[in-house]
Amino acid sequence: MARKQQLKVFRTPIGFHDAYVAAPSQKAALEAWGTDTNLFAAGAAELVTDPKLTREPLAHPGEVIRKVRGSLDEHVRALGAKPKRMARGADVAELKKKRGPKPSRAAVDKAEKALESAEARHRAAADKLKAEIEKLERRGRDLERKQREELEGLSEKVDEARERYRAAMAEWAG
Repeated sequence: MARKQQLKVFRTPIGFHDAYVAAPSQKAALEAWGTDTNLFAAGAAELVTDPKLTREPLAHPGEVIRKVRGSLDEHVRALGAKPKRMARGADVAELKKKRGPKPSRAAVDKAEKALESAEARHRAAADKLKAEIEKLERRGRDLERKQREELEGLSEKVDEARERYRAAMAEWAG
């Protein structure tokens, strides 16, 4: 009876996000993230054991779950700027008026979907090409075997015909 593989949760940073995936192995996690680079060997990916962090990925095995890493202030500091704090009692409407409407993330979402789609298409094309190569290699081996068998059979017929000719010549010569 086949044993059910145990899922583990792995994490790697992607920009200001962490990408989590529940997978049976590091190799499967790397495939889910769409990379051929061993992020684990490079120290850029790790096993996660914290139950709070593993709950969502384990609920969706094989699916990459992105979670924001750090706060807005930490992100702004990482960019080398000082975060602006809202003064106590500041009017939210006034703050919105100053900043304007929140920028749309639609272009980012669209670009991410296009990237994911392209990666999936590229993987599918590579898999198809590998299958075609394997099929051609099998056909090549079959062709070589058939040609070898044909040549061996014809060589035997040549040897037999020569032997019959020699025997006929010896009988003729008396």
